[in-house]
Amino acid sequence: MRVGVPKEIKNHEYRVGLTPASVREFAARGHEVFVQSGAGASIGLADEHYAAAGATLLKEAAEVFARAEMIVKVKEPQPAECAMLREGQILYTYLHLAPDPEQTAALLRSGAICIAYETITGPQGGLPLLAPMSEVAGRMSIQAGAAHLEKSKGGMGVLLGGVPGVEPAHVLIIGAGVVGTHALQMAVGMGARVTVLDKNVERLRQLDLVFGNRIKTLYSSAQALEEKVLESDLVIGGVLIPGAAAPKLVTRPMVRCMKKGAVLVDVAIDQGGCFETSHPTTHAEPTFVVDDVVHYCVANMPGAVARTSTFALNNATIGHGLALADLGWQQAMRESPHLKAGLNVAAGKVTCAPVAAALNLPMTHADTLL
Repeated sequence: MRVGVPKEIKNHEYRVGLTPASVREFAARGHEVFVQSGAGASIGLADEHYAAAGATLLKEAAEVFARAEMIVKVKEPQPAECAMLREGQILYTYLHLAPDPEQTAALLRSGAICIAYETITGPQGGLPLLAPMSEVAGRMSIQAGAAHLEKSKGGMGVLLGGVPGVEPAHVLIIGAGVVGTHALQMAVGMGARVTVLDKNVERLRQLDLVFGNRIKTLYSSAQALEEKVLESDLVIGGVLIPGAAAPKLVTRPMVRCMKKGAVLVDVAIDQGGCFETSHPTTHAEPTFVVDDVVHYCVANMPGAVARTSTFALNNATIGHGLALADLGWQQAMRESPHLKAGLNVAAGKVTCAPVAAALNLPMTHADTLL
């Protein structure tokens, strides 16, 4: 198969779909790999590294899209990229379609086979291609939150871990999944006072066994959520409903009653955000203020640590990517129900139930296309 890797064009996005090591894996199986010149240069992956691994370097993204049968990316295609997709071409990347009707419509018009990393499942459950970026974003959420609690960045001027004689900041983590667990590790390590909310009592029990009295765990009732949001200095939103829009758990009236200079970090913003006052931001302009509360809603947080994120992502995506190239998308999905769960749009049809429900579109079961 001819595999293409264009340079990412989203604001401050430096990750790349394939590393040279991944290119070598494709080339070793007889596949052709076309990489846009400079695709990995900003994170130390030079064109000569790709050439040595067996890739053909192309100057323009249009050439990559034109020659490749499968496009491997990181972030969802931007409008100019959607316009270059064609019928039957495979797109293998993060999509996050539920809150994005414009992108969904563009992909439907293209007739391409669009496979979303974030809905591919794993043999032990979970979302293994989303997990590495959730790990990165969870850890980064505490770094970002701690920085924006500083007065110069609009926060209340609180040091996350405090100092002897002065209490630390109170961090509330909503959701005890991958994002929440990694945020928790960072917050505890920095000395914050941490509360974790979740509806999964077994998951809270596991965290309690690991962290003991260094954290507080609470069942996420409406009352507990509201009380803790109003008490907290930093709130991390890490909830996820696979493929679907995130629920709006923190309402505008709750934000209005929060501490002045408190910080909200919405890690669920890719799926529409879990704070009612959220809207996507970029690394160039990461925050905005609503009712004196700082909102950090960067939609590609892991892009800030692009080298770490690229290698972590490739570790997770390479297996299914090779299967798609070796077998073609239909046979690969017949053999793997987990990969089939990643099919979101194909041949002008929505094939992911949560996306169809969120956007009020008809849904076609993937099996009818295989």
